[in-house]
Amino acid sequence: MRVLIVGGGGREHALAWKLRQSARVDTLICAPGNAGIAEIASCVPLAPQDVSGLVALARERGVDTVVIGPELPLTLGLVDRLAAEGIRAFGPTQAAARLEGSKAFTKALLRRLGIPTAAFGVFDDAETARRHVQAIGAPVVVKADGLAAGKGVFVCSTVTEAEKAIAQLMRARSFGAAGARVVVEEFLEGEELSFMALSDGTTVLPLAPAQDYKRVGDGDCGPNTGGMGAYSPVPSCTPALEERVMREVMIPVVQALAAEGVPYRGVLYAGLMVRDGLPRVLEFNVRFGDPECQVLMMRLRSDLAELVERTCEGTLGEARLAWDPRPAVCVVLAAAGYPEAVRTGDEICGLERLAAWRDGAVFHAGTRRTPEGRLVTDGGRVLGVTALGEDMTSAIAAAYRAVATLSWPGMHYRRDIAQRARHPQAAR
Repeated sequence: MRVLIVGGGGREHALAWKLRQSARVDTLICAPGNAGIAEIASCVPLAPQDVSGLVALARERGVDTVVIGPELPLTLGLVDRLAAEGIRAFGPTQAAARLEGSKAFTKALLRRLGIPTAAFGVFDDAETARRHVQAIGAPVVVKADGLAAGKGVFVCSTVTEAEKAIAQLMRARSFGAAGARVVVEEFLEGEELSFMALSDGTTVLPLAPAQDYKRVGDGDCGPNTGGMGAYSPVPSCTPALEERVMREVMIPVVQALAAEGVPYRGVLYAGLMVRDGLPRVLEFNVRFGDPECQVLMMRLRSDLAELVERTCEGTLGEARLAWDPRPAVCVVLAAAGYPEAVRTGDEICGLERLAAWRDGAVFHAGTRRTPEGRLVTDGGRVLGVTALGEDMTSAIAAAYRAVATLSWPGMHYRRDIAQRARHPQAAR
């Protein structure tokens, strides 16, 4: 296989790392990649939203399989364009990618299928949204309808906070066109669960459950981010709960899309809130979560290239998944200012001391090499330190020991990643 990976974050480094282990893969290209990916793949400086450039690159390099990491190129129709060129792609078509591209579309689908989710309203006008919030009271969740890099969700404990979120999205347009429409939802309590599955349009194959941390600060304080850490497995996700999610959420959605002539191929990610064993859908993503992908790739024993191939060719029904029974923990190290105004260009120190690290891997996200060869920060989320352990306690300890060897000015991270998994009964 000649594989092109689209994207340049920690998720894409984890995918490249896993694909590089496959005997099926002899050529690995990434666009745009990062300093870590450049050590195991050929990197080409093309942005993920440059659909025409990516199609041309795949054609020129003789690529037969494109693995698409982020959501933006999926919603822009990259899979459709590649298919027109006879190039297979791991990811949903533009029509199927509406599950992430429009929260209003997804909420309407959930309502039509009777899948449990938060009560909601969809608004194209800021004043109407504001009056709705005043009528129902707080707490509420205000979401940009479109893509906002994981930051367009505001959990509001007061009506005033919700009004400010609406103004930020719809009047100030802090996230551009993504905030032209908003979804105002009931606030749900419980335990969040990242539930991902592979789908070839017919077969739906569940992946190991994971849990991520969206708030920037310990104890789930501060603004939402793209994700500050993750762990897998999730003790509270029992076999019974997994079976229920598959039966009530994942399979019905795939079947409904197929019935509408929109077969879903790729990774389907349901963000769930679970309380008293009842899963309710918060959102859908149409790709691997980041940083959940890092812990899943660390635990996956099956050949990822084979799974990608089967997903694209419609033969997932013949696949069998094998997982490392050991838990994995990922701690994201962020740059100064993240998730607000990010400072870049700070030199990263200590990574060479982890070159022979046996307990895990450090996945690059926002990194680059200077012309002089220095490794510097180049984004908000910089590194994902990911470790395995015989149990969750030892995986946590291994990850944070590795974190302690790394530094740059303004580096920050959460110190409570996976702690709730040590006491799953309390978490439920």
